[in-house]
Amino acid sequence: MSGIQQLLQWTFMSECPVPADVNGLLIEGERAVAAYKTVRDSAVFTNKRLIVRDAQGISGKKVEIYSLPYDSIHMWSTENAGSFLDMNAEVELWTKAGKIKINLRKGIDIRKLDRLIAEALL
Repeated sequence: MSGIQQLLQWTFMSECPVPADVNGLLIEGERAVAAYKTVRDSAVFTNKRLIVRDAQGISGKKVEIYSLPYDSIHMWSTENAGSFLDMNAEVELWTKAGKIKINLRKGIDIRKLDRLIAEALL
């Protein structure tokens, strides 16, 4: 499980438009709610799950897609950025697969993500 823990950590750089090719991943009744640029690709929150697209390799042509259904999340926590030296906010998700950590760069509304997760889970 420790190998999985290292894998399940992402950094969201900024909010962005929903990538057009995400529509091909959505099922009937599912809609994209918010999207974030990651280091190499994007993460999309839908009304049913979190989809993270992770480009791999030097060319980035190989893409791994993570799909986290909200019903697999048992608990979450959010931590806003503290001070001048602590500029990143964090979201942690406790899931059936283990804990997932999401780092948020300055400028991302942590409370928007908190509400989005709450609306999906509660």
